[in-house]
Amino acid sequence: MNQVINKKVKFLDLGSKDYKETWDFQEEIFAKTIALKIANRNAPLEMQQATDNYLLFVEHPHVYTLGKSGEESHLLLDENGLVEKQAKFYKINRGGDITYHGPGQLVGYPILDLDNFFTDIHKYLRLLEEAIILTLADYGIEAGRIEGLTGVWIDHIAQQNPRKICALGVKSSRWVTMHGFAFNVNANINYFNNIVPCGISDKAVTSLHLELGRSVDESEIKEKVKNHIFDLFEMET
Repeated sequence: MNQVINKKVKFLDLGSKDYKETWDFQEEIFAKTIALKIANRNAPLEMQQATDNYLLFVEHPHVYTLGKSGEESHLLLDENGLVEKQAKFYKINRGGDITYHGPGQLVGYPILDLDNFFTDIHKYLRLLEEAIILTLADYGIEAGRIEGLTGVWIDHIAQQNPRKICALGVKSSRWVTMHGFAFNVNANINYFNNIVPCGISDKAVTSLHLELGRSVDESEIKEKVKNHIFDLFEMET
């Protein structure tokens, strides 16, 4: 499809923000982008408007989210348990199973029109993973992928004690993406004990601060992840 190509990406750091409010914000951008793409289809190229791209960074209060392919039984808390943990629970429209978001976790939501970059969801997911892998390498930690599983793992080769440090779950329509990744930086991983994370019961979850044995500067992490994403996708500011 011929369209006006726009590789510029608007970066927004939302700070700490409620999950549902952020989800609604994503949906608003997502819907506007798709509406513009549909309008462009019926317009000559010289009349078309370029679609915008966004990269949102956010930290959520304690929340569990269940993807379309997930099982509600993978949440191990009832309503009283959620109240006790000061956590919320949402069924959402991304792929994947259940995951946790909370303080000390960097959540990234790229809302991209992939027609501006490449039309390959597999490549899209692998590049998001690669941005986290490169960031971990900046801290001297070797990480990678495990065949058949999404996300980024430590001890991914020998798999004596494989530990997931970053989860992925995305949605796309007409090559527009939403949702994204959750990177455990200074996260309280005890909250993962209340779920079967991503439906995987035989592998552990970890956080960067646990692997390093110290707390991590989250501003520094954000800058590194952002720069790696921009480089890998050949984005413009």
